[in-house]
Amino acid sequence: MPYIQVPEGVPGIRGLFLVRPEVAGPITALTETLLCAPNTLTRGERELIAARVSGGNDCAFCRTSHAAIAACHLGDDALVASVVSDPGGAPLSAKFLALLALADRVREGGRAVRDEDVARARREGATDLEIHDTVLIAAAFCMFNRYVDGLAAWTPADPAWYRERARHVAAHGYGAPVPPALPAR
Repeated sequence: MPYIQVPEGVPGIRGLFLVRPEVAGPITALTETLLCAPNTLTRGERELIAARVSGGNDCAFCRTSHAAIAACHLGDDALVASVVSDPGGAPLSAKFLALLALADRVREGGRAVRDEDVARARREGATDLEIHDTVLIAAAFCMFNRYVDGLAAWTPADPAWYRERARHVAAHGYGAPVPPALPAR
């Protein structure tokens, strides 16, 4: 049960946006830029970072949402599940593993990032922009996770809801209107 009055049947961050619509635009624009705009990291990789950070923060809504979107982009549910739980054994590039480790450090706290974390990412071929975006995705999702869980936003239990929403986001991005059938319980 959410801690504040939100519209019935509108899950997660979207329900909270209806309480403060003036924050929906800027947060959606940031999410669209970080996860969908052209980048040397694929959309699937960026969604994996969001899912990994959200999993580490134990935010079920964000973890499940972004894992489902990553799976849409990558076509590999097992890979996504592996990355969310323990990326060390996942068949990923050394560069992307270094970026995930950097994201994990940011999730712990900004000052948990060490020189050697950034040096590892650079040594594995990460660019300054990829390092920047990894840190910003991780930091943004820490905020989003705390927003959703701090207000106890409704989190659907049905995995089918996440898969349907993921297909919509993968095809249209975060700013597209949500079809009326998606938010229903």
